[in-house]
Formats: sequence, C-alpha cells, structure tokens
Amino acid sequence: MELAIYNQEGHDTGRKANLSDEVFAVVINEHALYLDVKQFLANRRQGTHKSKERSEVSGSTRKLHKQKGGGGSRIGDINSPVLVGGGRVFGPRPRDYRFKLNRKLKDLARRSALTLKAQSNEIIVVEDLKFADHKTKEYVKFAKNLKVDGKKVLVVLADRNNDVYLSMRNVPGARLMTASDINTYAVLDNAALILTESSLELINKF
Repeated sequence: MELAIYNQEGHDTGRKANLSDEVFAVVINEHALYLDVKQFLANRRQGTHKSKERSEVSGSTRKLHKQKGGGGSRIGDINSPVLVGGGRVFGPRPRDYRFKLNRKLKDLARRSALTLKAQSNEIIVVEDLKFADHKTKEYVKFAKNLKVDGKKVLVVLADRNNDVYLSMRNVPGARLMTASDINTYAVLDNAALILTESSLELINKF
C-alpha cells in the first residue's frame, strides 16, 4: 500500500510512502484486538477498592435479641449485612487486575489495529517534524494544515522530540508517542494516526 507524503504545511510533496503489507494489510484478528485492549485497560487499574465487611465495621457484637420466642426474625449483632450500617457481603477487596499475554498475540493485535486504520483511511504520512519553537501554536497550525484540528490524534515519531512534545502537551486530544512505544489501544483510540517518514520505516519492521 502506498500513501502520499505531506509536509508540515499540509501540501502533497509528490512522493509516496510504502506501507508494508505484513503490518498494514494483515488478516484482522478481532479476538486478539479484544484481549490486548482488555489487558491494557486492566493493567491501568489501581485495584485499591475496598469495602468494610461484617468484622470491620464499627459496632457492638452483642446479639440484639434472643434467637427464639420473640416473634421476630433471627438476627445477630448490629453489624449484620441485613441492617443499615452493617458490613457488606462479598464486597470488593484490593487486588491486582494485571494478566499476561503472549508476545506474538500482542504483535498480531498491533498489526491488526494498524490494518484497521489503513483500511479506514485514517493514516497520514508526513515529513519528519521540525517545529521552530516549543509553542502550542506550532502544533495547532500543523493540525489545521492537515485538517485534523479538533480531532483525537496520535502523532508517532521515530525518536523523542522535546519541541514537538512541549507543543502538543496542552492540546486536548493530541497524543505523542515514539514508534517503539505504540500499542494496540493507542492506535485504536484516535480519529487520525499521523506517522512521520522515519517512524514509518521502524513500524514497517514490526
């Protein structure tokens, strides 16, 4: 697959970028996508949720009334889960939500996500970015030139670029990553995927 290469002004340079079929034209595996996104979101969970159980709430352990002969239901102490202010039955406890996926499955999921973006025409290839200064207006101007302003955008660079990072960090919906860091969730969670020429060379080797 070939895509036109644009410059920072949003003009077609007349050159073409080659997208590897082994990365951008694979058979999409929806289950691999599901598992990888599920793992990514699970790994972000803190797992610090906790509710008090019967033995942890504050209250007397005295039995409220005798077991039989009172004409009422059987009941224990005031910490009983059936009473207001009592403990919670089977409440959440701190836990680790992380789980493992095989490397090959994660690679397949990432290639499937990139293929989805390619099929949806949501990939834009640009020349390597060189901002004059680390100002927000530099990225805003760049986004307007490519007609992606106001959209959720992922910009992928080959290496870290402080000027580009500082120009993007205050723009809602704009995200910056290096080619070695991109993952399935990051690729899917945007309306446009902007790849620089040098980052595309690395991604083609995935």
